[in-house]
Amino acid sequence: MKLMRLLPGLLGCLLATTALADEITVASGGGIYQDAQRAAFFDPTAKKLGITIKEATTNGIPEIRVQVQSKSVIWDIANTAAEECAIGSKEGLFEPLDTSVVDTSGIDPKLVGPDWVANLYYSTVMAWNTDAIGQDGNLPKSWADFFDTEKFPGDRGIYDHPRGNLEAALLADGVPPDQLYPLDVERAFKKLEELKPDITVWWSSGAQSAQLIKDGEVDLIQIWNGRIAAAMKDGAKADYSFDQGILMADCFVVPKGAPNKDLAMKALGMFIAPEQQALLPLHIAYGPINQKAFDQPVLTDELKAKINSSPENAAKQIVLDVAWWGENGAAMMERWQNFKQQ
Repeated sequence: MKLMRLLPGLLGCLLATTALADEITVASGGGIYQDAQRAAFFDPTAKKLGITIKEATTNGIPEIRVQVQSKSVIWDIANTAAEECAIGSKEGLFEPLDTSVVDTSGIDPKLVGPDWVANLYYSTVMAWNTDAIGQDGNLPKSWADFFDTEKFPGDRGIYDHPRGNLEAALLADGVPPDQLYPLDVERAFKKLEELKPDITVWWSSGAQSAQLIKDGEVDLIQIWNGRIAAAMKDGAKADYSFDQGILMADCFVVPKGAPNKDLAMKALGMFIAPEQQALLPLHIAYGPINQKAFDQPVLTDELKAKINSSPENAAKQIVLDVAWWGENGAAMMERWQNFKQQ
């Protein structure tokens, strides 16, 4: 009789455990960014594995840190900036990659850690308002042009963050791309001081940057390639170049203590596989992190020419040094705030 009374509860626990084993939760950046990841990574993986992938949104390492330190992890996979992955790795916030199911071949070794792996490339590029720039056929081709307010007069908009800006400033000041790192911080901020009077907007979100160029509020803007491509598709009178673009990466991690670690590792392995990486540019103007994706037939030559991480376009750019920013990012952020307030 006692067993009969316990049976419903035991059955409920069994069903809950079974359901849990068939689903994972992935947290990413929301908006069109997460829409693209869903179409390229999440939905195909869920179908192939026969599981449910629930979604959440995250602003990155601070939320992951809180969950892990409080031992209340609710995400199985989380998306954040690659330099934050380097920071979190040192703090022991992530589960080690299960290399039996997570194959990182085809990915730049600098973008793979023992417990994290990059999942896509985006580029910081220079873009311009075509009503204000290029009417005479003269177009900006380098960060030196972006910083040259006599050759290209007009209002500037830049991202309110030192990452990418320090690199752009040094390139503008004549530092060869292959000699950027370690960054000469003093030289970079000195160069930024020259541009400061012409910076009318310090944008803080991708949506804001796209709206600025669409509304014609700035003449030149430092912007993420996916955002400028979307703005142009939406009617913005603008153009951009991959010349001296700065290739950056976001990464996936499995937070330490994830409730469905083993299944998360299987899903993660599929997210970065060439077949699914090749689907990403069909949904957003960001590039596959796995170079083997460019061998997939779904990517036509016409589409490859537009992808920021294609071999042709990647050759025009520099890759952000994740390790350097992982070591120095916090100090640079403090320096950046002081620079803005001076």
